[in-house]
Amino acid sequence: MLTLGSFSGLAAQSDAASYVNPLIGTQRSALGYGGTMPFVTTPFGMTSWTPQTRQNKISVTSYNFDDTTISGFIGTHQPAIWMGDYGYVTVIPQVGQLRVTPESRKLSYSHGSEKTRPDYYRVLLDAGADGTIQAEMTATERCSILRFTFPRTAEARVIVEASRPGIEGMASVNPEMREITGYNPHRMDAHLGPFTLPKFKGYFVVQFQQTPADMKTYGMDNVKAELSHGAYAEFKPGQTIQVRVGTSFVSIEQARANLQRELSGWNFQAVQENLRAKWNDKLSRFQVSGATERDKTQLYTAVYHTLLYPRIFSEYGKYYSAFDDTIHSGESYTAYSIWDTFRAENSMLTLLAPERIDGMITALLQNFKEGGWMPKWPNPSYTNIMIATHADSLVAEAIRKGFRGFDRQVAWQAVYKDAMTPPDGDTTRRWLDREEHTPYEARAGLTYYKQLGYIPTDKTDEAASQTLEDSYDDWCVAQVAKALRRTDDYRFFLKRSLNDRNLYNPAIGLMNGKTSDGKWAPIGSSTDNNRNRSVSGWTEGDAWVYTWSPLHDQAGLMQLMGGAEAYDAKLDQHFSGGHNVHNNEPSHHYGYLYDFGGQPWKTQAMVRKIAAKEYQANPGGLDGDDDCGQMSAWLLFTAMGFYPVNPASGEYMIGSPMYQQISLSLANRKTFRVEASNNSAENVYIQSATLNGKPLDIPVITWEQIQAGGTLHFVMGRKPSEWGSKWRPALISSN
Repeated sequence: MLTLGSFSGLAAQSDAASYVNPLIGTQRSALGYGGTMPFVTTPFGMTSWTPQTRQNKISVTSYNFDDTTISGFIGTHQPAIWMGDYGYVTVIPQVGQLRVTPESRKLSYSHGSEKTRPDYYRVLLDAGADGTIQAEMTATERCSILRFTFPRTAEARVIVEASRPGIEGMASVNPEMREITGYNPHRMDAHLGPFTLPKFKGYFVVQFQQTPADMKTYGMDNVKAELSHGAYAEFKPGQTIQVRVGTSFVSIEQARANLQRELSGWNFQAVQENLRAKWNDKLSRFQVSGATERDKTQLYTAVYHTLLYPRIFSEYGKYYSAFDDTIHSGESYTAYSIWDTFRAENSMLTLLAPERIDGMITALLQNFKEGGWMPKWPNPSYTNIMIATHADSLVAEAIRKGFRGFDRQVAWQAVYKDAMTPPDGDTTRRWLDREEHTPYEARAGLTYYKQLGYIPTDKTDEAASQTLEDSYDDWCVAQVAKALRRTDDYRFFLKRSLNDRNLYNPAIGLMNGKTSDGKWAPIGSSTDNNRNRSVSGWTEGDAWVYTWSPLHDQAGLMQLMGGAEAYDAKLDQHFSGGHNVHNNEPSHHYGYLYDFGGQPWKTQAMVRKIAAKEYQANPGGLDGDDDCGQMSAWLLFTAMGFYPVNPASGEYMIGSPMYQQISLSLANRKTFRVEASNNSAENVYIQSATLNGKPLDIPVITWEQIQAGGTLHFVMGRKPSEWGSKWRPALISSN
């Protein structure tokens, strides 16, 4: 339902940014809830800016489409609905009596007055009898410029909220410099990691173009102490007030330096145009033919979502480390939702933003040196959320694809520690999901994994899922060893990567957790109750969700099941039984698995079916958390016609391209083009394929083939064909 003001005249606009709808995923609908926010920010921006319709916390984002009021505009670092915020700052326009609590200061608005784009946000706020406040904002990588047009009937005010009740934040005013400065030490998920980080603060500098009539603080010297800490500036009625906000995790002085570097002037339009150009530079690398306006909205919004994370966490040559509580020289990133994003989002970034990959891997290695391990989910420190150590996959993928701008020896040390060193207290803890104040979890249950070849369900929580995912990470460690010519290590980890096979239960034809005495654990779902999760051993799923999860060993699984025919029949049961849950990441590669079993026509039909069912071009158009771009990356790959089932392999399994043509401009100045003759919603089946004019008879393409540029051409049809059906994956040898 594209009835929003942000999309008026869409067809008349030509640039890619015009098609982005940042509201997609912000509404809970019958389809699902994406947990996204309409961010105004740069690609990978350190601080993202969004209207605040509710007070965000873990499980609640700042903006929800169904809300009818706005209480401010927040510079947030919250990356996903189930993660917390940290070091945030909120700016609030207001008329009339001073009101500082979120409930008392909120103003009504309608979506018809919103204009939402990656480079610009505008809304009209209803101030009742006092009139209407127009709020606008645009941004740079670490800063924002906001513009508030106030009514002529009442005194105007801009409030800066430094922190919330119970949080010892700070704000101060400097009338001569027309400036409010301060900090917010809040880390909403600090209880999930091992570090207290006493020096952590999110610093801000707020500057006004117009001279305030008065400036004061509140919550410290003139309002009840239990209210939030902050400050405000008051202005004469009827003015348009421009506000610049600089943010930093280093210091107030650095926040001011970031402002001077990124927003030295007050030209709102110039800042907006520059931000729009940054987005168009990235978005326009995708070009699509044969797509409707609605299709383009879905696609370009997906590109926007994939380019938000990981977010930059350094400030012109220096960064605060949330692992040793110290300032360092260098480049840094955070907000890696690795359990989600290692599957496709990271692989998409190697295509869309290869210039960032070396820095992103280096940041993980810096985390390793400063905190002892590469993180699972830094926000910005260790949070111990989710399982396994899939940073190993990111390192292996970067090495496989030829990225060389990081220290490979340190990378080996990091992945080797992941694979060989159990976390502190490994055999005395169950490592429950979101268990508070634990040491870094790393590979929970690794002690047992090394002894038994699997993690027992009676000793460690989520043990079956952990065994299968650790097996994949072992394969990734083996690939790093191979690249570094560590032959003995390569053989060791390659053999250990076959531990997934230890959980196959032939009696049920599925993976099954085991107890420490070697018996099969009860079959069950991790979502039933806490006891069931402990005894069955699954993470956000069950045996059906996890049986095909060893991304590297589909050939081994096929052999265990009795061959390709049995493998495909079991997949048929998986889909017909309703076990494929696309709103969670473990199911994302399942539609592509028929390629392995010699029935690629089923993959072609299935991925088109999933794409049509799970994605829409409206605020409720994501079936599940976008999870830092993973849901969106799946759609982009599927639209192009291929997907990285094993992302660290450098291979992509072919599905069914969704449009007549999609081209991707590569960083090496070449173009990779996918063409699909006779393509339509009904003609989903590949009849034949060529790559640069030569027959392509297998359902696989490689990183090198994409980077070489050229044209992948498909002829599509309404009926299944035998194209690609003779290919089978190679079996990993245990010798």
